[in-house]
Amino acid sequence: MEMTPQEIVSELDKYIIGQNEAKRSVAIALRNRWRRQQVGDELREEIMPNNIILIGPTGVGKTELSRRLARLASAPFIKVEASKFTEVGYVGRDVESIIRDLVDLGVNMVRSECIDQVQGKAIEMATDRLLDILLPAPRLLKKKAAENDSNEDSLMEKRQRTKEKFRKQLDAGQLDDRMIEMDVPQEFTPLMQVISPIGIEEMGMNLQDLFGPMMPKKMKKRRMTVAEGMVYLIQEETQKLIDMDEVIREAIIRVEDSGIVFLDEIDKIAGENGTTGPDVSREGVQRDLLPIIEGTNVVSKYGVVRTDHVLFIASGAFHVSKPSDLIPELQGRFPIRVELQSLTAEDFERILTEPKNALVKQYTALIGTENVKISFTKGAIKEIADIASEVNEKTENIGARRLHTIMSLVLDDILFRLPEEKMNGLKIDRVYVRNKLKDVIADEDLSSYIL
Repeated sequence: MEMTPQEIVSELDKYIIGQNEAKRSVAIALRNRWRRQQVGDELREEIMPNNIILIGPTGVGKTELSRRLARLASAPFIKVEASKFTEVGYVGRDVESIIRDLVDLGVNMVRSECIDQVQGKAIEMATDRLLDILLPAPRLLKKKAAENDSNEDSLMEKRQRTKEKFRKQLDAGQLDDRMIEMDVPQEFTPLMQVISPIGIEEMGMNLQDLFGPMMPKKMKKRRMTVAEGMVYLIQEETQKLIDMDEVIREAIIRVEDSGIVFLDEIDKIAGENGTTGPDVSREGVQRDLLPIIEGTNVVSKYGVVRTDHVLFIASGAFHVSKPSDLIPELQGRFPIRVELQSLTAEDFERILTEPKNALVKQYTALIGTENVKISFTKGAIKEIADIASEVNEKTENIGARRLHTIMSLVLDDILFRLPEEKMNGLKIDRVYVRNKLKDVIADEDLSSYIL
């Protein structure tokens, strides 16, 4: 059973301050993926995902929300930027490549799970093969048995005992540096690639993909250590144990039933009608996106993929444009809209200290690698938050990203002088922060340039 909406919000709270409405909407959407799977087959096909648009200025947590969502969603997930795509007929990536990339991720996800399941068996099989390389082959033993007129069975038993000794040494790492010679496949470099209607980049097809199974592999001798040989053999045995047809089938099912696409910067393709010049393809990109979001079949190198039940979460700052500038059909495919709030000085204080990846914790850990302990007083944290909020109001509002700029300026001198100068027990207080930033803040032109 997947996480409940409240559990999802609790996990997001560990990394993102505020924006409770956006967290709730995303949590409900994620949980609905599981709920739909529990519905009967007939009605399940009729339940369409409620796509979401996250609206808010830069630096308020939209991207961070997508990053954390990727880790929480036990499903194929891809984050793309809408501004990177063009409509059909223009140079650039077409929107169907989003789904093809999602399928690639799905295949890699399922394949990784299968590797974990067969890893133990692969190691066991690789170890047996490596022991056969380290010890004489049985046919050589038979030859020796004939020459020495000895009991062949006893020689085989002796070899088995020796093999077990080698196995123990191998497990203990005592043979890792010994050199061995192994047969490895010779790399095949295709002279040409097959050009498909959707482009070489998208299909990833070449002569090796088409004719590889029919062409015998050329082998070559290669010297390597036992440790290197073990890694190679484990990979080879793993490939033998994994049924790629089953992996692809499962990956396509996951993409179709629970795939998630985070479409960032959707406001960049929203524009007024009649736009000309470099932005001429904006509306075209929207129209190309429409069938994918509504539900269509996309051809990938693994087969045809339906997008009817893929969840789309779009986000944008919408400084210049607004959601109503999107074509009506596309607006209708995003029924849930959530506005993220601008961050206050109080939010900045919490962002600096509360999340698991808080900036104060990051810099404390970085400076700690130089065997120097650094601490920040509450006054220093409040001062940094106040300055960040003030600069955002006076200049461009870049949200929490302003904290990175200010923190780097405050600690610039310390980070530069370490490790040449010995420092013990550094303490950053309000006075220190003011002294480091007073000149920059006092000069408005300099402040606009640096901060």
